Amino acid sequence: KLGDAMSEFSHTKLRKLFRNYFESKQHIWLPSASLLPENDSSVLFVTAGMHPLVPYLLGQSHPSGKRLASIQKCLRTDDLNEVGDATHHTFFEMMGNWSLNDYFKKEAICWSWEFLTDQNWLALDKNKFAVSVFAGDSDAPFDQESFDLWEHLGIARDRIAKLTKVDNWWGPAGRVGPCGPDTEIFYWRDSSIPPRYFDPHDSRWVEIWNNVFMQYDLRQDEKFYPLGRKNVDTGMGLARMLAILNGYDDDYRTDIFWPVIETVSSITGENYDDQKREFRIVADHVTAAAMAISDGVIPSNKGEGFVVRRLLRRALVTLYLINGRPPEGLLEKIYQIIAEIYQPIYSSIVNPEIRQAIINEEVRYLSLLISGVKKIDEKNLNGEYLFDLYQSHGLSPEIVLDVLRKRGTAIDKDVRIKILHDFQIKLQKHQELSRTASGGMFRGGLADQGEISTRYHTATHLLQAALRKILGNSVFQRGSNINSERMRFDFSYPHKVSEGQLRQIEDLVNQQINRDLPVTMNEMSVEEAKKSGALGIFDSKYGNRVKVYTIGDFSKEICGGPHVQHTSEIGYFKIIKEEASSAGVRRIKAMIS
Repeated sequence: KLGDAMSEFSHTKLRKLFRNYFESKQHIWLPSASLLPENDSSVLFVTAGMHPLVPYLLGQSHPSGKRLASIQKCLRTDDLNEVGDATHHTFFEMMGNWSLNDYFKKEAICWSWEFLTDQNWLALDKNKFAVSVFAGDSDAPFDQESFDLWEHLGIARDRIAKLTKVDNWWGPAGRVGPCGPDTEIFYWRDSSIPPRYFDPHDSRWVEIWNNVFMQYDLRQDEKFYPLGRKNVDTGMGLARMLAILNGYDDDYRTDIFWPVIETVSSITGENYDDQKREFRIVADHVTAAAMAISDGVIPSNKGEGFVVRRLLRRALVTLYLINGRPPEGLLEKIYQIIAEIYQPIYSSIVNPEIRQAIINEEVRYLSLLISGVKKIDEKNLNGEYLFDLYQSHGLSPEIVLDVLRKRGTAIDKDVRIKILHDFQIKLQKHQELSRTASGGMFRGGLADQGEISTRYHTATHLLQAALRKILGNSVFQRGSNINSERMRFDFSYPHKVSEGQLRQIEDLVNQQINRDLPVTMNEMSVEEAKKSGALGIFDSKYGNRVKVYTIGDFSKEICGGPHVQHTSEIGYFKIIKEEASSAGVRRIKAMIS
């Protein structure tokens, strides 16, 4: 049991304090955006708090102003094999505050310190803090301002580490774009020994908050130029902070995980302390899968759906490994507890479609699981063998490694890297799965705001309006993915769109492009947007003020992405393919030229 500490700092209390603090500093509170990114084709899921704000960090004005704060849902799989320790998670929530060309280092650092240490807020022990700052190099100078600010706040010099770009620099996803130094805040987690000096390599010093200062522009000439428009982007993991506040060295003992852990213990008859890694994987993976499904992802063999399927299957295998019994019906019970925890925060987590998707996945996989686990043989361990197990029994490499670890089989790190590399090569040759999903390459960063992607983005507005005119007003966008080569548009519709209807839709879009309609933007309240007839999902996605883009007399939508000024700039629109995406959702792939 968690004991009295939980009553002191529940996740509900931490959320409330964080919001209240930054609202007291004139920040506008934003609800969490969907896990599915709107304007970033480089990732399948939102992987950082800043992702939904990409257009505004790049220079667009935000309808809610220059000071923003939120707790954003995120999902990462790049360190999937690390999940099972005390601090790694696939799904996590990132608390953050942003300045869009408003305040800068002084305010960001001082407010971080006040929120963490003041008795009216988190009241953490000031003697247990350390920080790191950018040391400087040939590209940019030492961050003297941040160093001086921390020293002024009372951090001793031997608790301020000067580190290189590897540790204290935020850079653009590509080679060019906004970038700058950051300052990271660490807290001493060992209650038995008082901290002395700061050693960044000592695991007892845990990073709890990061303040990024976007103050440079990396240009094509590979030189760094001062930005005229400077931004602040901060991030603090909710689960990790909860653990700190409650005196735990284990995130899974906080109240966002512990009820799930107790449920796993109850339904398996096993103790958490005996199999911590397995319990953590189950709690993490089912939570992540449920959250993704609640945002519209259906388990499948492609893209986002493949990630969800992978998570649920690993959870099933891990449940099987805990006590050697088939985990029939267990995922549903675990999901019910997760729904109870998160319902007050994210109402969409309670949905019979989530429950059914989880049940379907379990039924589909159980027989393959049991026979597949029996076939795992460490004597044949190589990339081709991993691929055969994956093809025949749906056992991903991390599942196979989990089984071997549970059996007590030690695998050398270099050997593991080699067989995983060989597996990836084999997989890429035989399947056309999403490169991001199969490789776990979830890279954060600023979205593609180039000319071609801007044309594609504007075309999605025309496409949705055309779909609604030809197929009816029950059609709504359910997702999109845009890059410089094509667009993918998912929409609600119960059956296949006929060839004749597709030609009508394509012709209607091109008619609007040829009309050279003006694209205009107005900022307004959500209520005003509703009354104006703008399309949008109004439950929790937007803040109090929104941007409404109007395309002539044809389209009106709430949006934050890049747009052309006239439709003639888009070019010729061509539908390439129409197919099923998931139950009740169709997908159109199209190109412009």
